[in-house]
Amino acid sequence: MRKSGVLLHITSLPTPGGIGTLGADAYAFVDFLKKAGMSVWQVLPIGPTGYGESPYQSHGTHAGNINLIDLNFLVRDGLMKAEDAKRFQAGSSTDFDTVKRLKREGLHLCFEQNFNRMEAMVDTFTQSHKNIDDFAFFMALKDYFGGRMWTCWPDVAIRMREEGAMAHYRRILRDEINFHRFTQYVFFTQWLCLKAYANKNGIQIFGDMPIYVAEDSADCWANPNIFQLDRDRRPLKVAGVPPDYFSEDGQLWGNPLYDWKALRRTGFEWWIDRLRTAGELYDMVRVDHFIGFANYYAIRAGAPNARVGKWEKAPGRRFFFVVKRRLPELNIIAEDLGVVSNRVKRLLRYCGFPGMKVLCFGFDSDATNPHFLGNIRENCVVYTGTHDNDTTLGWWEKASEKVRAFALENLPQCDSICDSMIEAALGSAANLCVLPMQDILHLGSEARMNTPGTVGGGNWMWRMQPGVLTDELAARLHEMNDFYERTPS
Repeated sequence: MRKSGVLLHITSLPTPGGIGTLGADAYAFVDFLKKAGMSVWQVLPIGPTGYGESPYQSHGTHAGNINLIDLNFLVRDGLMKAEDAKRFQAGSSTDFDTVKRLKREGLHLCFEQNFNRMEAMVDTFTQSHKNIDDFAFFMALKDYFGGRMWTCWPDVAIRMREEGAMAHYRRILRDEINFHRFTQYVFFTQWLCLKAYANKNGIQIFGDMPIYVAEDSADCWANPNIFQLDRDRRPLKVAGVPPDYFSEDGQLWGNPLYDWKALRRTGFEWWIDRLRTAGELYDMVRVDHFIGFANYYAIRAGAPNARVGKWEKAPGRRFFFVVKRRLPELNIIAEDLGVVSNRVKRLLRYCGFPGMKVLCFGFDSDATNPHFLGNIRENCVVYTGTHDNDTTLGWWEKASEKVRAFALENLPQCDSICDSMIEAALGSAANLCVLPMQDILHLGSEARMNTPGTVGGGNWMWRMQPGVLTDELAARLHEMNDFYERTPS
């Protein structure tokens, strides 16, 4: 069945108060998608953000970002007074630091006022989400040690998770641990209510799961045996990608690499748990950097860049055989961008997962380009661009005359390059077409979501303006979806 959807992260919603939330604007966006004849909403990772506010560097793979909790919905549910929700709301500009400070203060007040009567519900939640306890303990410890990375905590015993230290800190940090358990309960409640509303209205939530975890995460602290760490639990090798056309130094991500042999001995249990959580949160899961399951680029920890690294083999079919057996209903999309070796191609064929095609990549060579419009097949997701690319308008303004000429020869003729690319994507053979909201709104480089390999500089800060989701825009999209047979039947 042919479908279409929109890529828009929760933080980009036009909610008053600094960043988008799981409140009224999220529900309004579901309504817009339905009016537009679309059936998919793709979001970026929704875990708690770490350094640089990147959703791809999270403190916990099983946890949610509590900054997305909507305070007005807490008022609606009787968990907060209206005047308090207003007091803890940030200004209209995107300011992550202010949002985090105020949201935490507001949620602490909510916790203090409600935890005693809600403790049983929180306990039931954490019993069914066993990894939340590790995350809550980790975050309480991180707060206690002034926000430092866990490998820099002054107490070696708790870094190494010695039994006596674990019991000591659980006792003295009981209230802070309960705060983090409580806020995760609130997040999951709001998230799953939004997902249920979307599903009721024929909209699937398409989530994103980074292949790697952050070094400064509950996952790494609680599961050191599954990572390539030294005796002090610091990474021996880290993740990245080698130099290419876009970066002469490559990209040094710095994430700790998995010890796949250790994972295999456990039946890949940590990964099964992680994917099971993704299956609860999303209807569809984009596995970021899928090529890393076939082969991964290993860089010596401490290296200044990614120039000197080595490709090493990952478990490939062995891993996905277990995933398919244990989680047969999981709907995976493979982010297969990058160095697609024959080993990666064979793994994709074995798994049968849809891959990705990005139209703005398809005009920089010739008709043999795998992203070229004529090479797009049914079993894939086609995009005009992704969160890591410039917007279509920004790409077009920077494109060479050769690229422009090749594109114009092959794209539908429309009034703007954005509409030409959108029409081409919708009209392609791909079963699913996903359009970044910035392209639908014809926005330029000022609306770019992220520039890979950089920190700050406006990354992750783009916000959609209030009032742009008009009935006229929905009608125009619905007409195109009808024409290209992508509206729900």
